[in-house]
Amino acid sequence: MLRQAQQSADIGSLAVEATDLVMDFGDTRAVDGISLQVPAGSIYGLLGPNGAGKTTTLRILLGIIDPTGGSRRLLGRGRPLEAARDVGYLPEERGLYPAMQSREAIAFMGALRGLPLAEARRRADTLLARHGLGDWSRRPIRALSKGMAQTVQLLGTLVHHPRLLVLDEPFSGLDAINQGKLERLIRSEAEAGATVIFSTHVIAHAERLCERIAIIAEGKVAFEGSVDDARGRLRPIVRLRTRSGDGPWRSALPAAARCDNGEWVFELPEGGPEPLLKALLDGGAGIDTLAIERPGLHDAFVAIAGQATAQAMDEDKVPQA
Repeated sequence: MLRQAQQSADIGSLAVEATDLVMDFGDTRAVDGISLQVPAGSIYGLLGPNGAGKTTTLRILLGIIDPTGGSRRLLGRGRPLEAARDVGYLPEERGLYPAMQSREAIAFMGALRGLPLAEARRRADTLLARHGLGDWSRRPIRALSKGMAQTVQLLGTLVHHPRLLVLDEPFSGLDAINQGKLERLIRSEAEAGATVIFSTHVIAHAERLCERIAIIAEGKVAFEGSVDDARGRLRPIVRLRTRSGDGPWRSALPAAARCDNGEWVFELPEGGPEPLLKALLDGGAGIDTLAIERPGLHDAFVAIAGQATAQAMDEDKVPQA
């Protein structure tokens, strides 16, 4: 209830704001003028390949490291560490004590954020039961599967009911089933009033979950805004099959239209679908199928960040031997 009340107070405000962040490590500039605005109560994604500067940016926002230049505000605080008790942070480098019981690991993380230990244990038991791990609450971390251990660490991240949840590559190493569970958990936290920021190099997760995104490449923001705005940079794609192989209707197709196995593929002309459809009918095309598809976030990412960056993202998804 407290978090939902806070959400009402935060409507229209920013949970996180960063302006012209710069981070130098010696002669290497890891973050180069990044500016972000994360609305309170939203699910916000940082997209980019490994090494793009996502983790460094998150650490700056949280106050774990101070930037070389620029400013940031976290939950209204100019000093992010002052808001630490209202933040849940899952770092990319996971770490749990192997001998510690699952409930104790969660309770320990809650206690670090100010929860009385007894209350933290009570919440840990509730969370474990809710997420199908009740029978494992007294088992040591070393007895859990990798997916179960990652779930325990995530539950420890949110046991204190944070207003802001920051997850660095949370889907890394999870199979498809556990990825789906994590997506549902992220949605439920947002519905309960939390702001969620997560970094990822898997565009599909951001497309399904995020309201706003920042595309980061080589330490810079290539795009910041809504997912719809990113996709809106590209025109819809038309897929057309006709019974006629040629005729006057061909003049209605853009010069760049290509035919793959009898299917024409091209960007929807500026005039929209009505003039195109009229030209096809009047020209005797004999329409078998006509579909208009909105470009996906992956296509928008390629257009914004470039094919090389998108290729690096795809390579990051391949498990290393």
